[in-house]
Amino acid sequence: MTEVRFLPPAAKFLKKLKDKNLKGLYQEAIDRIREDHTVGEAKNGDLSGIYGYDIFYNKTNYELAYRVEYVEDKIIVVIMAGTRENFYDELKRYMKG
Repeated sequence: MTEVRFLPPAAKFLKKLKDKNLKGLYQEAIDRIREDHTVGEAKNGDLSGIYGYDIFYNKTNYELAYRVEYVEDKIIVVIMAGTRENFYDELKRYMKG
């Protein structure tokens, strides 16, 4: 089974989620990514090497950003999760810092 690790921004967002349905959608997304890491959209430019996965819920677009690392076996690293608004700007800032 592919290991999944959460970086602090993603862990913090997912821990704060109160809506069980939305939490379930994030879990489904992580399960799908675990099965096939290419289901997300590969980013390019500043975010090369990062995949974005869209989740639509309650008329809102949510995002999940992750990358794949290979250490002995494949590891999915979930970098950030949140609403689409300013998501990629925040992700770029986090990646630079």
